[in-house]
Amino acid sequence: MMDLDKIERDLMKEVSGVTGIPEGAYNFRVNGKSIGRHSSEKIDIIPKTDKSGIEIYVADGTKNEIAHIPVIISASGLEEAVYNDFYIGDNCEVTIIAGCGIYNCGASDSIHDGIHTFHVGKNSKVYYIEKHCGIGPGAKKILNPTTRLNLSENSCAELLLEQIKGVDSTRRLTEADLAKNARIVIKERLFTHGKQSADSKIVAELKGDGSSVDIVSRSVAQDYSRQKFCSQIIGAAKCRGHSECDAIIMHKAQVSAEPSLDAQNVDAELIHEAAIGKIASEQLIKLMTLGLSRRQAESQIINGFLK
Repeated sequence: MMDLDKIERDLMKEVSGVTGIPEGAYNFRVNGKSIGRHSSEKIDIIPKTDKSGIEIYVADGTKNEIAHIPVIISASGLEEAVYNDFYIGDNCEVTIIAGCGIYNCGASDSIHDGIHTFHVGKNSKVYYIEKHCGIGPGAKKILNPTTRLNLSENSCAELLLEQIKGVDSTRRLTEADLAKNARIVIKERLFTHGKQSADSKIVAELKGDGSSVDIVSRSVAQDYSRQKFCSQIIGAAKCRGHSECDAIIMHKAQVSAEPSLDAQNVDAELIHEAAIGKIASEQLIKLMTLGLSRRQAESQIINGFLK
């Protein structure tokens, strides 16, 4: 697949599922450069001229198309900020598969800041999948994703945001503005271990009547890692908002959750839920009676929890 070594190919598969040249539109970025770009009949990918990044234009009426835009870093000490802008036409249904994998075996930190901005047209639906992971015995693997969405009338966005493993530090920001009858579903999955840290902030502003948001964050913090989750739902119209944070804390880890609701309209219906706790001993005992070791039982529970 392209001109990648085995580690880079494995990372590409891990964060995007890509094992060869995919059908449709794609842009592959490796160590700060595009190593492959292709536009389809309905999706046009154009490199920016003023800064690092691309612009993705989806034509009106586009249905059942996928664009892959993964990033791989295998050069120790590489620091980059990439700006990708998405212009989704009206009456579309598309899937965007992003993600970043970092392999670092050197003495300097590797850092990727990805800033993605979506402009979603009327009556359109976008599926956005973003997975992050880090591997290698070297210095820190740092990922700071920013995702901003502007949703037009009757549009919908579904986001799956996952941090799989190995990311030493992350600052995650997701922001959304919703017009009349727009809807967004955000599912976040975070896993930290060692001395890693993860800060996640999600802000949704419901500006149009009939708009809605559903935020579900699930995380596991092990060892001495630290996590902080903040969600803010602003109801400025007749709308519905729900935020849920569930975290499993283990060993000497620290987890904090700060859900916030701001009702600015008498017809705004906003709910938040937050729960942090250890693995229930009954669950462990049940699995261990089936022949699993404690470590195997914990792994089974964590994998199920993060699905």
